[in-house]
Amino acid sequence: MARGDGRARGDGRGFGRGRDRDQDRHGGRDGSRGRESGDDAARGGERCSRPPDPVGDDGPVLAHDRRWATDLRTALYAAAALLSTMLLLDAACHGLAPLRAAAWTGLALLLFAVLCPRRVTAGDGWLASRGAVGRERRVRTDLLTSVTRVHGTAPRLILRDILGRRVELDPKVLTGNPLLWHELDRGARLSRERGLLRNGERELRVLADHIDGAGARRLLEAAGLL
Repeated sequence: MARGDGRARGDGRGFGRGRDRDQDRHGGRDGSRGRESGDDAARGGERCSRPPDPVGDDGPVLAHDRRWATDLRTALYAAAALLSTMLLLDAACHGLAPLRAAAWTGLALLLFAVLCPRRVTAGDGWLASRGAVGRERRVRTDLLTSVTRVHGTAPRLILRDILGRRVELDPKVLTGNPLLWHELDRGARLSRERGLLRNGERELRVLADHIDGAGARRLLEAAGLL
């Protein structure tokens, strides 16, 4: 009888230890899954709190300056007219000399560089400006930190983003191209929502009012009411 009781107690202790081991294994798995879920949630929160990837400004062109080709031809014609006029006058007065011809050519090239318009394009979250010479300048419109307008004989709108990049453009490019303005305005709204754009809201509002007024005038003129 005593041996039977000993076996029963031994079996009970063995069963209890086995159950404890099972609980430990399940608890370890549940704890590891809980830690993994917590790590995934933390990584998700970090991804949500980080700003967009700065490499994502290479999307397709959605808007461009429609007057750029016309302005480029005007600059070419002006430079060619200056060069031909100076060469003809020089040849008629003194006879054409290579040194003077090179000087007039350099003057015509300088005039073209001054008159050549910058090609402005925009896409989803970016705006770029490229001149006849030099590299392209590009900003993230959805990461803008400031918008500054420089007044004078040649007004300029200066855009700066959180990555330290900047673009200068003529405000007339935006007023003459509603699609360009739409891309810039959409990106600026995102910058304001993210708390990045702290300087330039007034300049953008004035520009928006001017563009809306110009659009209304064009509609009225097309309808024959003006």
